[in-house]
Amino acid sequence: MSEYLKRFAQRFCEVDAAHLDLLAELYSEDIQFRDPLHHVQGLPALRQYFAQLYANIHDLRFEFHAYDQVQEGLGYLRWTLHYRHPRLNAGKPVAVRGCSCLMWDDKVRVHHDYFDAGALLYEHVPVMGRMISWLKGRLA
Repeated sequence: MSEYLKRFAQRFCEVDAAHLDLLAELYSEDIQFRDPLHHVQGLPALRQYFAQLYANIHDLRFEFHAYDQVQEGLGYLRWTLHYRHPRLNAGKPVAVRGCSCLMWDDKVRVHHDYFDAGALLYEHVPVMGRMISWLKGRLA
């Protein structure tokens, strides 16, 4: 287990709408952040991304399961994201499993998240969710 990844995950869990300043402790000024729905470059853009995220989502928290360092400055975090959104899943909690690939020197300079965007978002939109469930059933 990587101590760097464990410390990063612990500190990352402290980030919320009132503590966006912690991002500067975790990420380099030229951070490249990517997930299936967004691509953000630079610390100011990352702060803006997180500010919008926390403005729209409630009870957001990460539960980290594994801290796997592949080599010096490269590793993976496996996690479950828990959140609620008033217009998704009838406002009930949603849980999505994912993985983050991090590259760092003294701070993280590349952060790529991998998760099922349908499980995060689309499956919880009323009409679209039923269509996706039907399609998954047909393809199984």
